Order: sequence, then C-alpha cells, then structure tokens
Amino acid sequence: MQTQLVTCTINGKLTQTVVDTRASLTDMLRNDYRLTSVKKGCEVGECGACNVLIDGECFNSCIYLAVWAEGKTIRTLEDLLGPNGELSDIQQAFIDEAAVQCGFCTPGVIMTAVEILGMGRRFTRDELRKLLSGHLCRCTGYENIVNAVEKTMNKRLDG
Repeated sequence: MQTQLVTCTINGKLTQTVVDTRASLTDMLRNDYRLTSVKKGCEVGECGACNVLIDGECFNSCIYLAVWAEGKTIRTLEDLLGPNGELSDIQQAFIDEAAVQCGFCTPGVIMTAVEILGMGRRFTRDELRKLLSGHLCRCTGYENIVNAVEKTMNKRLDG
C-alpha cells in the first residue's frame, strides 16, 4: 500500500493526514475527520450524496481521490452551522419547505445549493432543476428541494 501526506483546509481548519493513495475523499472525510454528512451512496459519482465544495466548486467526493485534495479548501455541511449551532438560511429553508424526508441525500443537495446560491444570480425553476439534477432523492422530494433553493435565492437577492 502506498501512502501520501495530504495537507488541506477542511471547514476552515488546516489539516494533515496520511492517506492510502487509492482512497477517496469521501473515505478521508468520513474516516479520518468523522464528517458524517458526507454520505456513501453509489460510490461511482451518480447520486450526489457525497457532494462537498472544493475551492468553491461542488464535486462528488466518492470519485475524487483524497490525494487530489492537497492544498485545497474543502467545505462540508458541518461548516454551514453558525458559531452557536444555528442553521444557515438554506438549511432552515429545507426544513421550512419540507425538503427533508429520509435525509440521506440532503447534505449533498445542500452543498450543491450553496454553490448555486454563491453565484449570486437569479435562476428560473427550470434552471434550478437542471443545476440540481446530479442528485438522486429516493423519497422523490425534488419539488420541495427546488422550492427551498428558490426561496433562499429570492430572499438573498431581494435583500
């Protein structure tokens, strides 16, 4: 087994860990840092349950090697909580709009929503559906997910 030291920033903290060069970023985040919002779903980049932000862009962490995280800034759902544990606006919108059913897909969908909302522009519902299309929700909560993202987008843009 070959290993490599990976130095990166995870949720605002500079970290270092030695990983198997074949390990996925999902495995590193879950096993070495106990960031369990990063779900192991399909493990082939199809479901989006493992989505994290890497340097501000969403990636399926299951098909992203941990060694590729060298020097990167990674954000997971755990980073969205406020200093006193308060939910972010997008997390609250998911609750308000009943966009959470079983919850398995929710962290990955929210991280994609964070990327979308970070673009700072208004999208149509069809555009939001397309931007969120990389996620599988087995509970079929898609309409409520779009509602939550749209509500947060409008609140942020309307001030």
